[in-house]
Amino acid sequence: MANSLNKYFSHLESIVKNLPHKPGVYQYFDEKNKIIYVGKAKNLKKRVSSYFAKINSISGKVQMLVRKIADIRYIVVETEQDALLLENNLIKKYQPHYNVALKDDKTFPWICIKNEPFPRIFPTRHVIRDGSTYFGPYANVRLMHTLLELSRQLYPLRNCSLVLNEKNIRTRKFRVCLEYHIGNCKGPCEGHQTVEDYDKSIAAIKEIIKGNITMVARQLRELMMSYAATQEFEKAHFVKEKLALLDKYQSKSTVVSPTINNVDVFSIVSTGLHAYVNFMKVMNGAIIQVHTIEMIKKLDESPEELLAIAITEIRQRFESVSPEIIVPFKMDYEIPGLNFTVPKIGDKKKLLELSERNVKYYQLEREKQKELVDPEHKSRRILDTMMKDLRMTELPAHIECFDNSNIQGDSPVAAMVCFKNTRPDKSEYRHFNIKTVEGPNDFASMEEIIFRRYKRLMEEKKPLPQLIVVDGGKGQLSAALKSLNKLGLSGKMTVIGIAKKLEEIYYPNDSLPMYLDKKSETLKVIQQMRDEAHRFGITHHRRRREKATMSPQLTEIPGIGNTINQKLLWKFKSVKNIKLASLEEIQGVIGKAKGKTVYDHFRPADVQK
Repeated sequence: MANSLNKYFSHLESIVKNLPHKPGVYQYFDEKNKIIYVGKAKNLKKRVSSYFAKINSISGKVQMLVRKIADIRYIVVETEQDALLLENNLIKKYQPHYNVALKDDKTFPWICIKNEPFPRIFPTRHVIRDGSTYFGPYANVRLMHTLLELSRQLYPLRNCSLVLNEKNIRTRKFRVCLEYHIGNCKGPCEGHQTVEDYDKSIAAIKEIIKGNITMVARQLRELMMSYAATQEFEKAHFVKEKLALLDKYQSKSTVVSPTINNVDVFSIVSTGLHAYVNFMKVMNGAIIQVHTIEMIKKLDESPEELLAIAITEIRQRFESVSPEIIVPFKMDYEIPGLNFTVPKIGDKKKLLELSERNVKYYQLEREKQKELVDPEHKSRRILDTMMKDLRMTELPAHIECFDNSNIQGDSPVAAMVCFKNTRPDKSEYRHFNIKTVEGPNDFASMEEIIFRRYKRLMEEKKPLPQLIVVDGGKGQLSAALKSLNKLGLSGKMTVIGIAKKLEEIYYPNDSLPMYLDKKSETLKVIQQMRDEAHRFGITHHRRRREKATMSPQLTEIPGIGNTINQKLLWKFKSVKNIKLASLEEIQGVIGKAKGKTVYDHFRPADVQK
C-alpha cells in the first residue's frame, strides 16, 4: 500500500492509458479488493488521469486516496445521465469510504391507489409492484395526510378490504356498513355507486395529488353551475362546499405564480465538513414535496459536485421526471430533455430564495441539535473550518492575538488575548508596558512583546499556541517573525497578520494577502480576537494615562479633585512646571478661583509678597 504510486506507474498506468474517451463510472479498489471510491465522468480517460497527473498539487485527502489505489475498473455508459444514476446506485450499494455520505436513512410513506375494482386509497411505506399506482414518497407526512383527508372530504370512497368484483356485487354478497350510513362511502358493495362514477372520483383525486388543483376546481365549478341551472340547489350547495375546501387547501399551498408547473428546485449550503441540500417540487405553483438532506464531505468536494450527487439521489428517490430544475449556479453537465435554470429575477428567483431559506433554517436546526447532544461540536466544527481556511496542519485549539496601543507615543502598551477551543480564556490574557522602544514604533513594539511572551513560555515550559494572530499588515508580521526566529520557534507555529482596512490575511514570505469570505466563521473568530485584543489594550492604556495624570501633590489641595488634576498635568506635564507657572497661566486652564487656590498652595505668603 505504501508503494501505491509506484504501482500506478506500472499496473495502473496501462489501465489509465487504455481508458476510453466516453462517459461512464470508475471504481477504485484497494489492496484488499474493496471499493474505496466511485466516481462519474463525462470523459473517463481525462477524469481518471487527472488524479495522477499532478499528484503534488491536489489536496491532502485526495493524495491519501490515490496512494491507496491498487486497481481501477470502469463501466462505459451511453449518456451523462446514465453515469449519474449508476454512480448513485453503486455508492448506495457499496458505501465507499471516500465518497460523500448521505445522512438520511428514513423510509418515507407513499400514497397507494390499489390495483383492484373500486380502488382503495391509503398510505403505505412498502411499495409492491402489483400494478397499483403510487405517489410520493412524502418527506412531509403531514402534507400526505392533508391530501388524503381532502380527498376523502371531496370524494367519499370505500375503506374496506372487500373483494368488489362484478359477481359479488350482483349476487349481493355484501351489505353496506356504517360508513355508508354516515356518508363516508357511497355503497359500491351493494351497487349504489357505479364503476364509472367511482373511477371519476379516483381520476380527480389523482389530479389533486399531482398538484393539478386548478383542473379539478374547474370541473367542480362546472358541475355546480349545471346543478344550479336545473334548480338542484342542494346538490349545487354541496359542490360549493367542496370548492371551498379545495380553495382553502390551494391558498395554503400556492407560493408562486401558478404558471410555474412541474419544476424541481434545489439549493445548497456547504460549511466545513457538512453540506445541506433542499429540494422542492412545484406543480401549478403549489409546493407538493419538500425535503432536505445532509451530506458529509470526504474529499473537499465543491458545491457543484455535491449538488450533482444530491440531485441524482433525490430525483431517483422521489421518482421525479420534471423537465426543469431550478438551481443556484450553473451545472457542469447536460442531460437531454432536462433544463437547468439559474434565475436572476421573477417568480422562479423567489422560489429559489424560498428553498435557500429552508436549507439555512435546516442547517441551523441541525447544528443546534448537535450542540445539545455534544456541546463541543460547534467548537470542533469551527476549528476544522479554520484549519482548512488557514492552510494549517493541526487544529488551532490554542490561539493568541497581539495588538499595540499608544496615542502619539504616549504610554505605549500592548495586549495579548488567548482563545482556547474558539472561546476566550481570560485567565491567560496579558498586557505589556513597552520597555525598550521610544516613541510610536509599532513594528519595534510588536517585536518586543512577541519576544517577551514566548521567551517566558519557553522558560516556564508552558504549551505554545498553534496559531498567532498579529493585528497589522506585513510590517507587524515581519517584526513578530524576527522575534520567533531569535527564539528558535520559526515554523513551529502558524503566524498570520490581519490588516484592518480590507481584512487582509498576510502569511510569512508571501507578498499577496489572502481574502476570506466576509461571512466565514474563520474570519469572524479572527475579528473577534482582534477586537478583544484592541479593547483589552485600550483599557490598560487608559488606566496608565489616568495613573500618569494623578499626583497626590495636587489632590491633597482642598477643592482640587481628579478632573482638575488631569487638566493641569495634561497642560503642564509635571507638578514642577505647575509650581513655576504664573497665576494667569494656571487660571487659564482651570478658572480664576481654582487657579488662585493652586497658585497659593505652592507659594507661601512671604514668597508671594
